[in-house]
Amino acid sequence: MVEAPALQEGSALAVARKILRDLIRSPVAAVALVVTVAICLVAVFAPFIVPQNPYDLQQLSVLDGLQPPSGAPMMGGYTFILGSDSQGRDMYSAIVYGLRISLLVGLASAVFAALVGASLGLIAAYAGGRTETAIMRLVDLQLSFPTILVALMILAFLGKGVGNVILALIIVEWATFARTARAAALVEIRKEYIAAAETMALSHWRILTRHLLPNCIPPLIVIVTMLVARAISLEATLSFLGVGVPITEPSLGLLISNGYEYMFAGHYWLSIFPGIALLVTILSINLVGDRLREILNPQNNA
Repeated sequence: MVEAPALQEGSALAVARKILRDLIRSPVAAVALVVTVAICLVAVFAPFIVPQNPYDLQQLSVLDGLQPPSGAPMMGGYTFILGSDSQGRDMYSAIVYGLRISLLVGLASAVFAALVGASLGLIAAYAGGRTETAIMRLVDLQLSFPTILVALMILAFLGKGVGNVILALIIVEWATFARTARAAALVEIRKEYIAAAETMALSHWRILTRHLLPNCIPPLIVIVTMLVARAISLEATLSFLGVGVPITEPSLGLLISNGYEYMFAGHYWLSIFPGIALLVTILSINLVGDRLREILNPQNNA
């Protein structure tokens, strides 16, 4: 049986360990990875590390509204470390819960866009002919429109909601994966192991999934990492404009938007702290993605 070269070199676990070792060799990437993991853990365990559920209206009191950082304690005796908003929502709790929404949107949209885009890109490269032309013209059409404009149009039609935001981002991001997957697949198709697999009369599905796809994964990993950060940024932009997530489940972008009107009244913490959290999240993910791009670049490994 003919196997793709990447599958002969070692198991996926061994490859992952090598990538991790190369990743932490860079001090900047290592710090970014630690920060990214910490942010993900904080988001996952949010209910256990925050004193208030910012989505539960019964826990909010307008009497605690607009408290400055480290201001007066709330009813449970907790001090507002990062202040509170106009509804008495603890900003620390709101930011941690907002991270959950932002990361959920970023990860889900990037993963599903990768599945759709990579599948179409591989099919286009392997099938060729009219199939490739049709798929790639659709990709060109998608990429010709501004991303934020397309997302705004989709959400204007679908309405607010976390699921709708994820769907909108999948629609605007799949084309990037399709083009990347096609470019990587065109390189692999010319190699001998693909010709040998075709000579053995293996099914097209088996060649695509067992031989072609594994060798196209490295560039897709980099794109996924980058687009997670981009999706988080787009979600924040859409929520800031008021067409993203609903006000009952505020993300970081919506928290920044809600606090913007109070900026000139001296209540800086309402937008500044969510903005810092958003900046650190996107920056750390991008730094990890940049390092992965260096590690997985075939020219650097040659």
